[in-house]
Amino acid sequence: MARVHLPYSVLLSVLGGVLAAQVVWLGWRPVSRETWLLENLLVVVLVGVLARSYRRFPLSRLSYTMVFLFLTLHEVGAHYTYSLVPYDAAWQRLAGWSLDAALGFERNHFDRVIHFAYGLLFFYPGREVFLRIVDVRGVWGYLLPLDVVMSTSMIYELIEWGAATSFGGDVGQAYLGTQGDVWDAHQDMALASLGAMVAMTITAAVNAGLKRDFARELAESLAVKHPRPLGEEEIAVLLDEKRRG
Repeated sequence: MARVHLPYSVLLSVLGGVLAAQVVWLGWRPVSRETWLLENLLVVVLVGVLARSYRRFPLSRLSYTMVFLFLTLHEVGAHYTYSLVPYDAAWQRLAGWSLDAALGFERNHFDRVIHFAYGLLFFYPGREVFLRIVDVRGVWGYLLPLDVVMSTSMIYELIEWGAATSFGGDVGQAYLGTQGDVWDAHQDMALASLGAMVAMTITAAVNAGLKRDFARELAESLAVKHPRPLGEEEIAVLLDEKRRG
């Protein structure tokens, strides 16, 4: 069966054009201009890295699409500020009943969705980087991307805390978006981790179904490659090599 792939130039032009239109539209009159600017700082960095690395290290179409989907959701949150996204009002217009009331929500949970989406949508691009650059195999091709999602989620919470402390006032609180929940950062990190674990499980299931050597690759990735300890023994070896060299 012939495979039809959308050319990279077409896909990236479409995704880039739609994202640019979203930024202009949702950035025209945001609820808080200061918060919108803060929320888009990391977006500019990410898009810059992807554009810079495209020629030498193009990601798969799937990875670019996943990044685009996350940024689309993020731009909605940046426009309204995460704690004010009117998803429940939109749901009520569509379905005629309150989603928050039905689920017993007492706060705006759009930020929770975004943190889950971060883990779900960034796991695979991270896995692709590890497989193609670090050349990991087996278990490490799943655990390392999961670890990166978890650690970057923690780093982002620290960035939020630092920004909220630096700017203070309404801008700082809007960017932090805790909505009075003292466990907000912990739940955000947990949801990002959960999203990544869901993506990891799906990826592993697909590979288990398609790769004949899936189980063998997992087993080999856990085999000891260098039996010699690498603590003080390795330091002694290096010192000895330095003296002789």
